[in-house]
Amino acid sequence: MVTTAPERDGMTTDPSHNPVETYFAAMRAALKGLRIYLADDASPLYGHGIIGQVVASYVNRLEASFQAWENRVAFMERFRVNRAESGYPVFQNVLELENDRETAEERLAAIPGADAIKAEMADFILRRKAFPGKLQTQMAERLYLEGVLAGEPFGPLVLPETIKVSVNPKTMRPYYVVHWGVFDGSQILPMVYMATIEDSTDRLREMLVTEQGKLDPTVRIPLPVGGLLNPELARAFDACVERNGAYSLSPVTIAQNIDKEFPELHPKQLRRIVLGPFYSAGITENSGRVNDILSRVRNPENGWVLTWTIQEVFSKAERPAKRGLWSSTPASEEFHIETEDLEAVRQGVSAYEKHALVPHDAYQALYAEGEAERVFADYRVHVISGNQVITEV
Repeated sequence: MVTTAPERDGMTTDPSHNPVETYFAAMRAALKGLRIYLADDASPLYGHGIIGQVVASYVNRLEASFQAWENRVAFMERFRVNRAESGYPVFQNVLELENDRETAEERLAAIPGADAIKAEMADFILRRKAFPGKLQTQMAERLYLEGVLAGEPFGPLVLPETIKVSVNPKTMRPYYVVHWGVFDGSQILPMVYMATIEDSTDRLREMLVTEQGKLDPTVRIPLPVGGLLNPELARAFDACVERNGAYSLSPVTIAQNIDKEFPELHPKQLRRIVLGPFYSAGITENSGRVNDILSRVRNPENGWVLTWTIQEVFSKAERPAKRGLWSSTPASEEFHIETEDLEAVRQGVSAYEKHALVPHDAYQALYAEGEAERVFADYRVHVISGNQVITEV
């Protein structure tokens, strides 16, 4: 077991504290709680089944990442967390995990098998009457690499995947529902994108759309499909969303960039779900008052708050293409921004929702101190107790 103490931007070994273990336990509880919320029939995302399923798949990826990082701590001297902003591990950890996935098989080949290491550890203890620290580190690295290969972590970019295909009977175009993930390196926040995109490519329309404006039932589409369904645009679309995935770009800017780059693609709706920040007592730097209250929660694993924001931008009209003698202008989308809401204007969205997930113990502590209303202003609060959402405030 590694015991650690916090620095300003990281955690280093210290025999008197173990904040890393507390941090991982709190994050495990938060991600489990988020999965419970997503599966609850009272959740708005449960009502939009496809959205809840997509977000849940990225929560699974986050859980795989944190499991790998927790295993990695066993043979690392330091594990750094972005304490002042997102509450997630610093982006270097995301990059290293991605790199380790690429090199895991080669590294495992150079490490003895688990049974051989265990036998050598037992022999070392019997012969030397001492603890085999180097062998334990070797075993920890093997377990980490095996876990990295077995799981699907949340990398810097999770490539797009098409999960639904249908037809807009008004335009007679096929449309796709596509999702992808970005772990933003600047704000250190994992984000899930979902887009509804119409495709006016002649070949796809002829292949997929019947004369009655319906999806051709004779065309078998084995969903989900890796990448955009249109194979001629799939690779370019991957590159586009990678360039336009940063948190600093507003959803309307991202939708406009997709619209401009692909004359054949018409983004009708774009959602971005920002999974964070995460606040944990004694680890992240909340306001002193909030941190003091959370730190008094009886079970440290319940001294946390996980927030997320759902942003949406949709097209209110499509400007038709113009073709002239000397020049032409492709069709373009006119996106709606809710100008009566200053926060929506700032975010560049048609609508947004801010959510907070909090354990019952932590919510009671904040409420008892009169801080709940201030801390959760503008948030929809979901209180988790055991394996269920007990209330929504």
